[in-house]
Amino acid sequence: MTTDSTAVLRRAVRRWTPVGRTLSAAVPALGVYAAVRLTGFLALVVYAWTAGKEPALLLGHTWDARWYASIAEHGYGTTVRSRFSDLAYFPLLPGVERALTTLVPLLSLPTAGILIGWLAALGAAWGIHAVGRHLYDVRTATWLVILWGLWPNALIQTMAYVESLMTALSAWALYAVLTKRWLWAGSLALLAGLARPNGCAAAAAVVTAAVLALWRNPAGRRNPKLWAAPALAPLGWLGYIAWVAVRTGTPTGYFAVQRAWGSEFDFGRYNLSFLAHLVLDGGLIPQYFAAVVVLAAPVAFVLLVRERLPAPLVVYSAVLTAVALGGAHYFASRPRFLIPAFPLLFVAARWASRARMPVLVPLVTGCTALSACYGIYVLTASTVAP
Repeated sequence: MTTDSTAVLRRAVRRWTPVGRTLSAAVPALGVYAAVRLTGFLALVVYAWTAGKEPALLLGHTWDARWYASIAEHGYGTTVRSRFSDLAYFPLLPGVERALTTLVPLLSLPTAGILIGWLAALGAAWGIHAVGRHLYDVRTATWLVILWGLWPNALIQTMAYVESLMTALSAWALYAVLTKRWLWAGSLALLAGLARPNGCAAAAAVVTAAVLALWRNPAGRRNPKLWAAPALAPLGWLGYIAWVAVRTGTPTGYFAVQRAWGSEFDFGRYNLSFLAHLVLDGGLIPQYFAAVVVLAAPVAFVLLVRERLPAPLVVYSAVLTAVALGGAHYFASRPRFLIPAFPLLFVAARWASRARMPVLVPLVTGCTALSACYGIYVLTASTVAP
């Protein structure tokens, strides 16, 4: 081996050794997370078979998953009842589905979507653990992952939905910010912005971190990577908004598409009125679950601020919370919009890391069973989108 190739190998080893350490530390947490999610998955499979339903179609071709599969197969251009346009859906997940089925023709689009969901969920759990371990310790990071896996509608994390993919990209973007890997941070935030409308939260975090770094450390202004990160981060989100503007012929084309779906930002008026409606008139099971999350999210955010976490994580959580609680329509989907907001779980993870096993075991067991039952209900009996 030549001197040059040896030097290249050494640089590669130094570069990837931190990644290997994060994976090694995360393996126990990933194992518990996989066990929790596998429990919910198997419960759904058993119930679906006994009810004469196809599990792969439930996980890979229901609700929004059908829209993603349609875009992957036919491209954009589908409109239902002259109102609902597929331009409301960002392109990253259907693009990955299309690429995967092209590389592996034996895979159907629903199966590809499920596979992407599983892999992205594990990648997200790994990234969440890396962030938690960097800020606290392995035990807190492990509980952060477990609590994320016990989210009320956590079954979505392993469906052909985009939330896990966005969470993975965002978590690793935040980790890159915390470890000063600026090009990685900007690039991952760019991809997160192509995943979902609230993917702009990752860009906001990267821009915040870069601005603070430039302000606090004037010497760092000579680092081109530090300037490149905030320039790259918003390009995914802005690029898709601009493409829809060209496609529709109006600068506000994407927001007009969203309004046609009934989705717009009204500073929470719709959600407050819906909470009042639930109290006075009652509602469906998913709506009550959503109400619990809607009420708990602001409390969790206040506790997060009091925890004095780094500003990029606070900004990231603030954007996601504002979008979820300030947006109108689809009340039952509010918990799904908050799935990427894993920093909201930090305070609970720190409590769990200090709690005793006699308290934690029944808590995790009960939440796993509740999440599994709720997932089955949402995919087989609910009349509102998860």
